[in-house]
Amino acid sequence: MHYVEIVAMLVVAQFLFFGAMVGRARGKYGVKAPAVTGNEGFERVYRVQMNTLELMVALLPSMLIAARFWPAEWVAGIGVVYLIGRFIYWRAYVSAPASRALGFGLSMLPVMVLLLMALAGAILR
Repeated sequence: MHYVEIVAMLVVAQFLFFGAMVGRARGKYGVKAPAVTGNEGFERVYRVQMNTLELMVALLPSMLIAARFWPAEWVAGIGVVYLIGRFIYWRAYVSAPASRALGFGLSMLPVMVLLLMALAGAILR
């Protein structure tokens, strides 16, 4: 089974889910496109999507490169931690932004670990 590719596509699916939540929030809070401000509830949902996009730019290439040098199960497992972290981040940010630290940590740490794994693999092999 192609664990890394499955996790990579789940990361993309999660991002699309967050995008759908932004669309739903537009209707709920009456924020018409292209506006991205105007209601704090909407802005929280929107920031989750944008923050996720910012991390995906680092996560996906790091994950795919790390998988060239390290066991796919390890790399995919670290990617799953990221996915869980993003869901925790989403729930926390939407309900109480000050409580988002756990989700942020569980998202950022896997990105950093995979980046270091990718670099170490490329340098040492």
